[in-house]
Amino acid sequence: MSSLLTLQGAGLGLRRSLLPELLKMDAEAVDFLECAPDNWIGVGGSYGENLARLAERFPLSCHGLSLSLGGPEPLDHVFLKRIRAFLDRHAVPLFSEHLSYCSDDGHLYDLIPMPFTDEAVRHTAARIREVQDALGRRIAVENISYYAAPYQAMSEIDFLRAVLDEADCDLLLDVNNLAVNACNHGYDAAAFLARVPAERVVCLHVAGHYDEAPDLKIDTHGAAVQGDVWRLLASVYQHVGPVPTLLERDFNFPPLSELLGEVDYIRDVQATARSLEVRHG
Repeated sequence: MSSLLTLQGAGLGLRRSLLPELLKMDAEAVDFLECAPDNWIGVGGSYGENLARLAERFPLSCHGLSLSLGGPEPLDHVFLKRIRAFLDRHAVPLFSEHLSYCSDDGHLYDLIPMPFTDEAVRHTAARIREVQDALGRRIAVENISYYAAPYQAMSEIDFLRAVLDEADCDLLLDVNNLAVNACNHGYDAAAFLARVPAERVVCLHVAGHYDEAPDLKIDTHGAAVQGDVWRLLASVYQHVGPVPTLLERDFNFPPLSELLGEVDYIRDVQATARSLEVRHG
């Protein structure tokens, strides 16, 4: 199974409320779009037609919401078949999911953090391998933001590295989540980043958050990306290279021109990273 990674540059999250504006975008406005297949599988009519039109114009990546990789319930193989068909239909080069769980005798409608234990590593990694077999491709898992952990026998970065190694999967590094967690849990983002296995990072996310207090950030995806996340993004590129990067925005949408301005800023940071690679390479 290959990662099928053909994405490049800077992308934008595809949300239904943005469809009319996205359909009018120039071909160079973004390098790719990302959608949650959970919200689009089986959708027909004008929404389905518009998704197909966008997928023909822009590379489409997919970011799952409900597989519950760390959950106790058996994986839904009927749903996995539908995801695989969706990925094949739209020639999706990259599928990712959250390193969390979201179901236990029904969906919990939230991303619940995993206990950082050896048992959780083995359990989650086995399920990731099962998903990769069902989809016939490598997947990437995303580090989530969390506010309390069930149990921590190891650090977050040790848990993340162990899952990646045991599952032999890729990493979607969410830079905003790293900034949020570093603040809320009192660890050094640079030290965390230094231990991220660069060879496994295939995509990045950036998004906005809300500063509730000096020691508390709330991951909202409802505001512009803040300066600390932009600065951290530049550091991430120094570690992993200017890999494909997505701007996430889930609500409180500004005019599309403002979102595209942030996408262009990602491109600028990527260009700076490339120039530094050449200078020091």
